[in-house]
Amino acid sequence: MTQYAFFFDQSRCTGCRDCSVACKNWHQLPPGPLKYLKVYEYEKGAFPTVRIHFQWVPCYHCEEPSCISACPVEAIYKEPKYGAVLIDADKCTGCRNCYEECPYGAPVFESDNIGDIAKKCDMCIDRLEAGDLPICVGGCSARALDFGTLTDMQARYGNLRDLEDLPSSSTTKPAVVFKPHAVKTPVVPYDANRALELMMRRDPLPPVYNKITDVTEIPEGMVGRNKLVIKQKTVEELMKYTRCDEG
Repeated sequence: MTQYAFFFDQSRCTGCRDCSVACKNWHQLPPGPLKYLKVYEYEKGAFPTVRIHFQWVPCYHCEEPSCISACPVEAIYKEPKYGAVLIDADKCTGCRNCYEECPYGAPVFESDNIGDIAKKCDMCIDRLEAGDLPICVGGCSARALDFGTLTDMQARYGNLRDLEDLPSSSTTKPAVVFKPHAVKTPVVPYDANRALELMMRRDPLPPVYNKITDVTEIPEGMVGRNKLVIKQKTVEELMKYTRCDEG
């Protein structure tokens, strides 16, 4: 079996969602939780190390997919030409075992009703058969995505298959290669504590805050999305964590 794979360059991703819009359009998916790929946006850190993270999560078409063994009716299989993990909709009973077992939450459902058929990214196998790239790769305006055989992707971009906040690749061996964003470093070095001290004072006005930790230690719940939540309990929660607030 030849295994095809995606490449995701986190350092180039701007969170524009061109990929997810192109995917929705190509597969003629309705508005709502049927998202074959999700772009998660979340904030981590505090001044002076705040960072917005963008995480691109389709089905990674794992080499050892846990969803296949989890399906009691053998509705999920790995086809041999591209190594794509596919769902036979005629067999699926909507039991959601596949979703529970998939570390990346790849299967999606139209609602929270048990019995809804599982759906997910199919590697755009129809486009592959026509000699085209997956629609998300072609639709990425930042050129943060690439696609080819796993061997070619690793020869071109390296062997990194783990990324910050994602589950360990050791479980299912996802068919993906990552390039992480660069380590955040100040363009102009400065004393961050001194800067916070100066910003705190507003003589003769009252201080903006009373101590530096008021800025550097952020209370839980103050930031709406401060971590990657890749497995959601409801479709409402999925929409919350994949929403683009700037759209």
